[in-house]
Amino acid sequence: MIDWRLARGTGARLSRPGPEVSSAEAADVVEELRAAAQRSQAPVREFTGLDSPLDATPVLVVDRPRWIEANLGSFSELLTPTLAKLDEKAGPLSRRLGGVVGGAELGAVMALVASRVLGQFDPFWTGPAGEPGRLLLVAPNIVQIERKLGVDPSDFRQWVCLHEETHRVQFTANPWLRDHLRSIVQEFLDLTDSDGIARVVEQIGKAVKGEGELSITEIFQSEDQRRLVERATGVMSLLEGHADVVMDGVGPEYVPSVATIRRKFTQRRESAGVLDTLVRKLLGLEGKLRQYAEGAVFVRAVVDEVGMDGFNAVWTSPETLPTHDEVKDPTLWLARVAP
Repeated sequence: MIDWRLARGTGARLSRPGPEVSSAEAADVVEELRAAAQRSQAPVREFTGLDSPLDATPVLVVDRPRWIEANLGSFSELLTPTLAKLDEKAGPLSRRLGGVVGGAELGAVMALVASRVLGQFDPFWTGPAGEPGRLLLVAPNIVQIERKLGVDPSDFRQWVCLHEETHRVQFTANPWLRDHLRSIVQEFLDLTDSDGIARVVEQIGKAVKGEGELSITEIFQSEDQRRLVERATGVMSLLEGHADVVMDGVGPEYVPSVATIRRKFTQRRESAGVLDTLVRKLLGLEGKLRQYAEGAVFVRAVVDEVGMDGFNAVWTSPETLPTHDEVKDPTLWLARVAP
């Protein structure tokens, strides 16, 4: 159903070039991002109280094509069982055509996203030595945004690394979290059929023509799939909100201009242009922005009530994670889980 080589080639070909930098400047950016990621480790662990081994997973500073390649590798691993089932039901011609169409469309979508992602912890990648994930920092996007915002480059790079290091700590301090998310994704994919994928293709065409605004994430959901999406949304809201709270908590000591960065970055989130708004809706990124806000409110409310140690009960097991409704109303989680 997906030609992965074509997806990689299409994504690399369609990804926009990054900001102009000299070879020396590029080398300096890479070195500084690696150093900022290293500096983020101790303060994040101290602030969160989470016991995560230092340097548990690799840090990769990448460009846009490399980010696409890395994510397509993880997608391929996750999707292979589902695609294999769908391939069995399709004829040879359908498989070839579907692979070409699916690969081209996936590559085009990845090219759009690749110009917007600053960093990412990929929990589903397993390294050759068994490393449980990898941290990706997209250098050209970080440079592009720091220039657009007019903020101190070193401070902004440290700020981004604090956020992504928090995600790394969340997963490496709580190894069960990786398997839990994978099980939700796999269950969702097991409920997906070829008609669902066809509806995604149709929606992409309508959105490009300006005839539709529905998010891809809402297109092919049965009631069971919606239930799974709600579970995943609760988890992702927690992870994103927790990372934002850590950035704001650690930031003043390690990022002198953190208040300016936060203000300008928030304004950027809220003032998207027409094209960016379309892309956000099409790819479900509007929901991701809500996750930051709702998740941060949840974390702050719980910490204010029971402290960081009490909040950390959230990491005990899948049963102690907040539901989507509990993220929106922290008192429900406090009543159910907090000591």
